[in-house]
Amino acid sequence: MVGMNRIFCALAILSSLCVFSCKKSASVASVKRQELFSLKYGSFEGQLNMAGGLNATGAVNTAIAMRDGFFYVSNGESQKILELNSYGDLLTLYHNPETNPTPLFDNSDSRQAASSKNVSTRKTVDYPFNAPSLLALDSSKYIYVAETLPKERQESGDNKILLQVVLRFNSNSFVDYIGQQGVGGTPFPFIRNIYVTQDDCLVVVCVVNEGFEVFRYNPQGFPLSDTLIKYSDAPEYGETKMGVTKYAEIENVIPDPASDRLFVKADYYETSIDVSSKVQNGISDPVSVVFPYDLKKGTFGTGIEIPPYEETISDGFSKQVYKLPYDMIGATKNGWLFFTIALESGCMVQMLNLESGRVVRRQLNFDAASVVYSSYSLSDTGIVSALLAERDKAKVVWWRTDTLVDQ
Repeated sequence: MVGMNRIFCALAILSSLCVFSCKKSASVASVKRQELFSLKYGSFEGQLNMAGGLNATGAVNTAIAMRDGFFYVSNGESQKILELNSYGDLLTLYHNPETNPTPLFDNSDSRQAASSKNVSTRKTVDYPFNAPSLLALDSSKYIYVAETLPKERQESGDNKILLQVVLRFNSNSFVDYIGQQGVGGTPFPFIRNIYVTQDDCLVVVCVVNEGFEVFRYNPQGFPLSDTLIKYSDAPEYGETKMGVTKYAEIENVIPDPASDRLFVKADYYETSIDVSSKVQNGISDPVSVVFPYDLKKGTFGTGIEIPPYEETISDGFSKQVYKLPYDMIGATKNGWLFFTIALESGCMVQMLNLESGRVVRRQLNFDAASVVYSSYSLSDTGIVSALLAERDKAKVVWWRTDTLVDQ
C-alpha cells in the first residue's frame, strides 16, 4: 500500500530534534528484516527506471504490493508492472510495448535454467500504460492498478480534477477499467490508495477539497457505495476547557477488510489563549483517535485513542518529551490496525487490536539515509513488505509482523 510511503514525512522532524542527545522513552524490540531479492536499474524487462525517484522532486509512480508470497511492482516511470516470485524471478511483464524494449527473457541465468517451469511460465501482457502506480490484488490474483490519464483525457467538474482510473488485469490480459460509476465510468479525483477486501471488493480512497471520498465496488465492478468523509465531520472528542480551542485534522481513511465499515483517524490539537495578552500561547501535543464508520448506517462509532510516539530529547541537564502522532496505514482481516512513524534507523510500527485494545510496538530497521525512495505494502494477514530504492539498486524486503498479530 503506497499510503505507507508517508512514514518518512516525520523523518525531518525527528532528525532536527536529534541535533541534541536523543533517547527513546523505552527500548522497543525490532523485527528481523528479510531481504528477498533486488532489482537493477535500467530499461530491460526485469529492471526499474527510477530516474524520477533518484533525480527529481516530483511524484514517483513506483509502488509495490504482495499477496501469497508473490510481489507486484508498478514502475510508472517505465510504464510497466512486474510480477515476481519471492526469489525475484520475473513471471509476468505487463508493459507498454511502445516505450519498452522487446523482452529478451534470457534463460541462461543459472537459477532460471535450473527451473524449466519458471522459464516456460514467463509471459508478457501488452497495454498502453501512461503512469501506473498504486496496486492491489484480489484472491484470484486479479491486479488492480491506479493509472493517471494523459492530460487530454482528464476531466474536471465540481471543483475537482478527474485524472485517474483503476485498471484491472488477469494473469493473461487487460480486463477493463473502473471509474466512479463502475466499469467504464468517469475518472476519479486524486487517488490516495486502493484496497481489496476479504470479499474481493475494490475500495478506492480519493482526496478531494472537502476531505476523503471513498468508492466501493463488488467483484464484478458494480458500485456499492460512494461516501464522503469531510474534514469537518471529525467527531468531537474529549472535554474542551474554558479559553481553549480544539481542532481536529483527519489524517487518513482506510477500509476494514472484513466488514462494511471504514476506519477514520483524526488528530486533535488544543490551542490556548493568554488571558492578559490575548495571544495564543501554545499548541498541545496531538491526541490521535480512530473512529469506526458504519457504511450502512452512515454513523461514527466509539473512538479508540492511539498512543503517540514519544521521543525524549536531552540537552545538558534538561530534557523534554515530544509526542508525535503515528500515521495509520492499514488493517488486517483479524482486527489489527497498523500505524507507523519514520525513524533515522528505519521506522516504528505500532499495532492495535480493536477487540482487546492490546498494543504491540516494533522497530523495522534499515539505513534510512541510504534509501532515496520507498514504497510499502501491508497484507491483510499483517506482513509488511517494502521496496527500498538505494542509489545502485532497489531491494525488496519484508518483516514478518504477521507472527505478532496472528491471534
